[in-house]
Amino acid sequence: MLKPTLNYVPCPWAAPAGQSEAVRRMAYWEWNATGNLHHPHVVLCVHGLARQGRDFDVLARTLSPYARIICPDVAGRGQSDWLADPQGYQIPLYVADILGLLAQLHQQAPITTLDWVGTSMGGLIALGLLGQPGLPLPVPVRRLVLNDVGPVIEWEALTRIGEYVGQMEQFDSLEQAADALWGISGSHFGPHTRQQWLDLCAPQLRPRPEGGLTLHYDPAIAVPFRTLAQATPEMAQAGEAAMWQLYEHITAQTLLLRGAQSDLLSSATAAAMTQRGPQARLVEFDNVGHAPTLVVAEQVAVVSDFLFPADEPR
Repeated sequence: MLKPTLNYVPCPWAAPAGQSEAVRRMAYWEWNATGNLHHPHVVLCVHGLARQGRDFDVLARTLSPYARIICPDVAGRGQSDWLADPQGYQIPLYVADILGLLAQLHQQAPITTLDWVGTSMGGLIALGLLGQPGLPLPVPVRRLVLNDVGPVIEWEALTRIGEYVGQMEQFDSLEQAADALWGISGSHFGPHTRQQWLDLCAPQLRPRPEGGLTLHYDPAIAVPFRTLAQATPEMAQAGEAAMWQLYEHITAQTLLLRGAQSDLLSSATAAAMTQRGPQARLVEFDNVGHAPTLVVAEQVAVVSDFLFPADEPR
C-alpha cells in the first residue's frame, strides 16, 4: 500500500525576548503515486485545529495518481516544531508557513497547477491566503475545497471545541484512546467503521517518555483559541466582516462541503457562500456534523470528482 514520505520546510522564527533565533521546521507529508517527483500539479491538503496532515491519508491515496499531494502538519501539530510563544498559533503565522512551503515545493519542481483542500482551520488558512491579492503564491489556486468552514463560525461550536482542545489526556493503548476520542468528538464526524476510526486516531497520538500515549499537539494551541471564544459581540461582528471580505476576493472555483448537522458552519452561512464571492457549489452530507473526515467513500468521490473531473485530461 502506498505510504507518504515525511519532509520538512524551515519557517520564520519569532523568538521571545531574551532567546536567540533558531530554525523552526514545519513537517509535511507527500503522496506521489505517479513516480514523477517533478509533477507540476500540487494539491495542498490542510487540516483542522487539533488535527494533523495524516487526516488526509485516504483522500491523498486516492488523488496521488494524478498529482503531488502535500499534507502539512501545521505548526505545533504532528511532526512539526512547537512555538515558543503560544500567541503565534494564529492564522497569520500559518499563512506565512504555507507560503514558505509552497515556495520550497516550487523551487524543487515548478508548480503549474495548484489546488487546495482545507478542513475547518485549513479552510480559514485558505481564506487568509487566497483572500489577500498580491501574496507570493507560485501560481493562483485553481480549485478550492472548503470543508465545513466559512466566514462565520458559530459560537456553539467554539464553546464545544474549547472544552476539550488543549486537554492532554493520557492513554494506555490506541484502542483506549480511540474510545476516548470518539466520546469527545467522534460522533460529530459521522458513521465510521472501527478500522476507519482507529486509522484516523493513530496519527493523533505520540508516545510519552514515561510510557503510554498522549495527543500529538502542543496544548498551547488552545491559548489564542480561548481568547477568540471570549470575544465580545462587537469584536465578533468585525471579525466576520473581515472574513467575508477575504472570501469575496477568492477567484478559485470553489466547492463547499458541509455536514448537515454541523454546529460550526450554519446552513444560512453555507447558503450565503453560494451567492457571494466565488459562489461555491455546496454539497451536504447527511448524518455528519463538524466535520466530514473525507474517509468515507462518498465524501472522497465528491472531492476527487471536483478536482479531477472525468471529462478533463489528467
